[in-house]
Amino acid sequence: MTTTPTILWKPSAKRIRRSNIKRFIDLVNDRHQPVAADAPITDSTGLYEWSVRSPEQFWDALWDFTGVIAQTRGSRTLIDADRMPGAKWYPDARLNYAENLLRRRDDATAIVFWGEDKVRWRLTYAQLYDAVSRTVRALRAAGIGKGDRVAAFMPNMPDTIIFMLATASIGAIWSSCSPDFGTQGVLDRFGQIEPALLFAVEGYYYNGKAHDTTGRLAEITANLPSLRKVVIVSYTRDKPDISAIRGAQHLEDFVAPYGTDATDEIAFEQLPFNHPLFVLYSSGTTGVPKCIVHGAGGTLLQHLKEHQLHTDLKKGDKLFYFTTCGWMMWNWLVTGLATGATLLLYDGSPTYPSPSALFDFADAEEMTVFGTSAKYIDALNKANATPMTTHQLTSLKTMTSTGSPLVPESFDYVYRSIKKDLLLSSISGGTDIVSCFVLGDPTLPVYRGEIQRRGFGMNVQVFNDEGQPVVGEKGELVCTAPFPSMPIYFWNDAQGEKYHAAYFSRFPGVWCHGDFMELTGRGTAIIYGRSDATLNPGGVRIGTAEIYRQVEKLDEVLEALVIGQTWDNDVRVVLFVRLRDGLQLDDALIAKIRGTIRRNTTPRHVPAKVLQVADIPRTKSGKIVELAVRNVVHGEPVRNLEALANPEALAHFRERTELSS
Repeated sequence: MTTTPTILWKPSAKRIRRSNIKRFIDLVNDRHQPVAADAPITDSTGLYEWSVRSPEQFWDALWDFTGVIAQTRGSRTLIDADRMPGAKWYPDARLNYAENLLRRRDDATAIVFWGEDKVRWRLTYAQLYDAVSRTVRALRAAGIGKGDRVAAFMPNMPDTIIFMLATASIGAIWSSCSPDFGTQGVLDRFGQIEPALLFAVEGYYYNGKAHDTTGRLAEITANLPSLRKVVIVSYTRDKPDISAIRGAQHLEDFVAPYGTDATDEIAFEQLPFNHPLFVLYSSGTTGVPKCIVHGAGGTLLQHLKEHQLHTDLKKGDKLFYFTTCGWMMWNWLVTGLATGATLLLYDGSPTYPSPSALFDFADAEEMTVFGTSAKYIDALNKANATPMTTHQLTSLKTMTSTGSPLVPESFDYVYRSIKKDLLLSSISGGTDIVSCFVLGDPTLPVYRGEIQRRGFGMNVQVFNDEGQPVVGEKGELVCTAPFPSMPIYFWNDAQGEKYHAAYFSRFPGVWCHGDFMELTGRGTAIIYGRSDATLNPGGVRIGTAEIYRQVEKLDEVLEALVIGQTWDNDVRVVLFVRLRDGLQLDDALIAKIRGTIRRNTTPRHVPAKVLQVADIPRTKSGKIVELAVRNVVHGEPVRNLEALANPEALAHFRERTELSS
C-alpha cells in the first residue's frame, strides 16, 4: 500500500484497560518475566510476536487464562513441532468440549431464540444443562457411544445446540446441515460419514412461510442404511405424521423416559485432546464435499482465544451470529457458552418480518456482538438503511463480518449509518480450521478496508510465487507453523493424501489456505478473494475483490460476479452484474462501470465483457461461486448442484452468445 488509509475508529483508553487482551498480557508478563531481554510485552503487537515465537507458552497461558476444564492437561504441550502436518498438541490431555460449555448452571439466560416472528424461546443455563442431561441418557439408551456419528438436519434453534452438547458429552461425533438442503446435498454429506442417529426437523420457517421437510426426510432416511434411529423435532406444527420416515420417533417420545424434574449429573467422557468432535464440509461446488474432521481440544482453545482476546467477549455478553447449522460460524457461535455469554439465535430470513429484523433483535435483547456477512452489510448500504437513526443499539460494542471480503465502502457505511463507537472486525478463516487466520483486536484502531491483525498463535505470512514471505505485496495466505485447530484428518482419507493435497502441496510443510492476501507494514491484512478464483489476464494476478469493490459501490449495481474466460491463448476478464429492479444494462452504464474500474485500479482490471444477469449463484452460506460460473461459461460440468442455494441461477450464464466473440 502506498498510502495509509483513514482510521475510522480508535478504542478509548478505558476500553483498552478493561480488555481481555490487557488482562492476558498482564498474566503473560507475570508468568514469563522477562519475556525477552528484560522487555515485557506492552501491547497486542508485542503479544502477537511473542505468541508465534513461543507457541507452547502462549497456548499454555491461554489454557489457564480461559479456565479450560480438563481431567488433566498433561506435561507435554506440543510434540513433533517440526512436522506440518503431523504435530500433536497436548498429547496427554483428557477433557470434554461439552463440559466446558456447560460450566454455568445458574438461572442466567444461556440462549434466546427468535424464529422470525413465529417463535420466541428463552433458556437458562440450568435449563440447558437439564435438557442436555436428558438427551445424554436418551442417546446412551439408544446405544450411541464414543465415535458414533450423530447427524442433524436442523435449523439454528436451541434444540440443535442441546443435541450437539449431548453428542459431545458422550464422545460421539457431531455433524449438521440446514433443512433447506436438498436430498442429494444431505446424502452427499451424511452418506460419507454413515451416522447412527439423525435429529431432524419436520419443517422450518422462511419469509413467513412454513416449509415442510418430511418428504425429503423420507428420501434421506431411505438412503442412509447406517441409521439406527431418527428423532423428529416439531417446529412448525405439533407431531405431524412421520410414518413414511424410516425408524422415526418424535423427540418427546425419545426423551420421555427421562423426565423433566430431577436431572442426573452428566458423566462427561474424558477424551484425548484430538478426539473427533465435528465433521464439517467443504462447499462441494466442484465435486462431492470433503469431510473435514475437527478435534475437541483444538476447537475449544481456538474459539476461546478468538472470543475472549479478539472479540473481547466476557461473561454475560450477548453474542449473535447470523448463520445456519451448515456453516462453521454456527460452531463458532455455540462455543460462546464456554465464556458464559448469552447466545442470540435467529433462524429464517434476515429481512422478515421487516428489513430491520436483526436490528430489532439487537435492541430487544441488548446485543453486544453482532456477527453477519459482508454481503448483508452491502445489502443494507444498497437499501440506504440507517439503523443509527431507527434503533438504539446502546449495548452493541462489536460487529464482525465474514463470508467474503468487506470492502472499504462497507466500512464507511457501518460507521456512517450503524454506529460510530463500534469495533468493526472483518474476519477471515474457514471451515478448514473452524476458525480464523486474521481477525479483530479491540485494542487497535480500525483502518478503512483492512483486517486488524493476524490471529494470536498463528504464524500467518504471505508468500509470493517463489515461496518467499513478502510484505506490501499480494500473494498466498500461508501459516508456517502448527496450530491447535488444524483438522485432525479428512473422513475416508486413511493415508492423508486428500488432506495433504488440500493444504500442503503448494509449499511443502506450510499450510497454504487458498486466499489471495496482502500484509501491510502496519500488520493489518487485506483479502483479495480466493486464489483459485484469481484472475490472470496477461499473466498478472488480480483478486476478484478488487473489482467487486469498484462495481458494487455504483448505485445501479446490486451485486456482481467476475471470472476469467479463456480467450485467444490468454484470459479475458468477464463481469456479470445484477442491477436494481427495472434497470437495463446499456452502453452508458457499461462505460460507467468500466470507467470506475479503470480510474480506481489499473487497465488490466477493466473487463473485456460486461453482461447483465437476473441472479447470481451462491452457496447455502451465501458465498458467490465464481468457479461454478467459470465452468458453465467454458461448457464444463458443475459437479455438485446440491451445494448451491439457487442452482437455477446458473442458467443465466450458460451459452451466452456475447461470450463467443
